[in-house]
Amino acid sequence: QLQASGGGLVQAGGSLRLSCAASGRTLSNYGMGWFRQSPGKEREFVAAISWSGGNTDTADSVKGRFTISRDNAKNTVYLQMISLKPEDTAAYYCAAASSRGSSYIIFRRSDNYPYWGQGTQVTVSS
Repeated sequence: QLQASGGGLVQAGGSLRLSCAASGRTLSNYGMGWFRQSPGKEREFVAAISWSGGNTDTADSVKGRFTISRDNAKNTVYLQMISLKPEDTAAYYCAAASSRGSSYIIFRRSDNYPYWGQGTQVTVSS
């Protein structure tokens, strides 16, 4: 089970750090991703990280502002968000996918992820 937390209301230019903790399963063999969805829009890719942490990818819309990281010892994945903009307002979801034996593989497509946490709402006011 994945549990996302850390969302909230922040002013434009502010920062938040989202966390995704796993229970009942180790994340060490899973690539992880963050996605977001706002009302009336499709779920979109935000960032992904390999199980080793050695490979990451972020969407162009958040590149340079959002950073994904993980602490396998704590079974937790993070999304550090800075310089937040009103258009970042959305429900943010974390997801897990088997690494299929690769320490480097990451996934951008949501249909690659069979395991999802509940969303945590991020609201950025202008």
